[in-house]
Amino acid sequence: MKNRENTKGRVQLILARTVAYIILIFLAVVCLFSFYMLIINSTRSNAQLQAGFTVVPRENFFVNLRNAWTDASINIPRGMLNSFFIAACSAVLTTYFSALTAYGIHAYRFKMRKFAFYFIMAVMMIPPQVSAVGFIQLVNKFHLTDNYLPLILPSIAAPVVFFYMKQYLESVLPMEMVEAARVDGSGEFRTFNTIVLPIMKPALAVQMIFSFVSSWNNYFIPALILNKPEMKTVPIMIAQLRAADYSKFDMGKVYMFILLAILPVMVVYIILSKSIIKGVTAGSVKG
Repeated sequence: MKNRENTKGRVQLILARTVAYIILIFLAVVCLFSFYMLIINSTRSNAQLQAGFTVVPRENFFVNLRNAWTDASINIPRGMLNSFFIAACSAVLTTYFSALTAYGIHAYRFKMRKFAFYFIMAVMMIPPQVSAVGFIQLVNKFHLTDNYLPLILPSIAAPVVFFYMKQYLESVLPMEMVEAARVDGSGEFRTFNTIVLPIMKPALAVQMIFSFVSSWNNYFIPALILNKPEMKTVPIMIAQLRAADYSKFDMGKVYMFILLAILPVMVVYIILSKSIIKGVTAGSVKG
């Protein structure tokens, strides 16, 4: 009787795992299909793209690459360099100062501690589009148009990143370690930089890649601030290609530029993939 029940339980477990794997494989195919079609479309000419849908690559990959890279209306290498500079600076500032703020709220007991936390959470609920008009007026007032500072400095205040960092600190940082450092005479910034930050490496990796991708894909604010062609970022250049004169419009070139635009993000994801998985797992479980 027990053997029959054990066999039945194993069969049910195998069936459950099989169904789970089928669903996961299906979802993976759905998620990767759009990326696969991007690669396929980057190998097709504009006429072939107008002809209809196909899942077979064609022979125009290098033609599209040359046309996109040498396009006279945009400078792809400069645009990618601009986007990388803004995204990298924003990612570093966001993760460091959000971690520092989270450490301050987590490690110190002061009178306005709860108010500060809830205030930051309230700011998180405000969509950036709501404050865009006032922000652009402020940028114009300080003559910071065609300048990268308005795109980088505001990233210091990132409520979403702060919240994640605080949750992560609560799960991995024993206050005894901080108190021991204080007893040994370590200053607060030294304690944070040499003890707390190394513990937060997985969380830093997670938020750095998310912040990098968010800044890399940002179109709304840069399009309102950046007017000089040599200062424009990748999303603005892609929009310019799509808005080109219909007689000169080349969809194959647009798909190729989109493919080039996501390659740096993919490389960063691949490099930090282990840290991302570790950080998400550790940050979701409170010790």
